[in-house]
Amino acid sequence: MMKKLLATSAMALLLANVAQAESYVMITHTQGTDPFWPVVEKGAKDAAKAVGAELKYNFAPSGDMADMAKLIESATATKPDGLIVSLPDANALGTAIKAAADSGIPVITINSGLENSKKVGALMHIGQPEKLAGKAAGERAKIEGVSKALCLNQEAFNTALVDRCTGYFEGLGSELKMIDVSNDVAQIKTRTAAALSADKAINGLLAVGPHVCEAAAAAIDEVGAKVHLSCFDMTPGVIKLIKDGKVKYTVDQQQYLQGYMPVIVLHLYKTNAGMLPGANIPSGPGFVDAKNAAAVEAQAGTTR
Repeated sequence: MMKKLLATSAMALLLANVAQAESYVMITHTQGTDPFWPVVEKGAKDAAKAVGAELKYNFAPSGDMADMAKLIESATATKPDGLIVSLPDANALGTAIKAAADSGIPVITINSGLENSKKVGALMHIGQPEKLAGKAAGERAKIEGVSKALCLNQEAFNTALVDRCTGYFEGLGSELKMIDVSNDVAQIKTRTAAALSADKAINGLLAVGPHVCEAAAAAIDEVGAKVHLSCFDMTPGVIKLIKDGKVKYTVDQQQYLQGYMPVIVLHLYKTNAGMLPGANIPSGPGFVDAKNAAAVEAQAGTTR
């Protein structure tokens, strides 16, 4: 009888602990085709495991901002202990995020939307200062001989990607030239090849996503052009292109941190009477090129 009583008590305690587990929801913008986001998701899940929390990750397969806003509204209704959201379009997502914050749910924005994070009620932002990152890439491209460039943007609505392109051309000291290549790899290659064929003077390309980078390299080969190609973020394919000399460098924003850090911050906020860093957390930028590609190769697509 005593053993049964102890077993029952232990089970009740276990269930109570499970019921009290912290719960966090992460919602990001992606159509599921971008290899960038699984690394963010892994970071968030690793952090949740480290602190014993539950994490739900979601995105709108359509890539539509209205659908993403609905996901935020649905998550708010579940009353999680914290909400982590990317903010590519403050006009489309701001109302839903502000409603979550106003209801008492701590919100942290990640990746994109640094300039609008506070406006929508978020506690802080974790990500890369995108315009500065783009400017650094442009300044380096200028030193390396780029005189006429084109920026390939796969999400024309995304303010972070526009900032990358804008910064790049500021670094070059020339007027912004950006095209929408879509998120479809076949379309990216076709549109890039068409642009290079239409203007033979283009000697520099910036691809603001890793899959865009790989498709752009294929387009350059197809056209037979001699073009300085630089990129943002990493995949094993991008690292190979760097090692093969087809990509000069990629900008690493360490997206694993964009998943990991907000869960840790929200955990500390909840369990330590509102403990919070005194500033936003920049996750990048840093350059990966032929000199250090081998050192980070094993992490590409996993934690970088």
